[in-house]
Amino acid sequence: QVQLVESGGGLVQAGGSLRLSCVDSGRTFSNNAMGWFRQAPGKERKFVAAISWSGGSSYYDDSVKGRFTISRDNAKNMVFLQMNNLKPEDTAVYYCAASKIFTTEPGNFPSWGQGTQVTVSS
Repeated sequence: QVQLVESGGGLVQAGGSLRLSCVDSGRTFSNNAMGWFRQAPGKERKFVAAISWSGGSSYYDDSVKGRFTISRDNAKNMVFLQMNNLKPEDTAVYYCAASKIFTTEPGNFPSWGQGTQVTVSS
């Protein structure tokens, strides 16, 4: 069973950095691809980044490419999202999610965390 808990959100000024963490308390973490998504108020949830089960492959939305980095530590059942050069438009609730396949489609992620708020002030 996958149980995901995110942390690391907060308030930061534009240009600043945050590192989000997500821990899976289940026993199948290393078998799953992981993804980060975000949802701004009044908007749909959108893909941010994904990483394969081994960590050997990753994929980013164009809006964060070059600024965000996804990584994972299978020994600790954790996935991370390093966010640099943050912009006000990055403000959203960020969710981590697990999937049996390496994908960017939210519908293919059956397991989700509760989310962590990221607010970027201008």
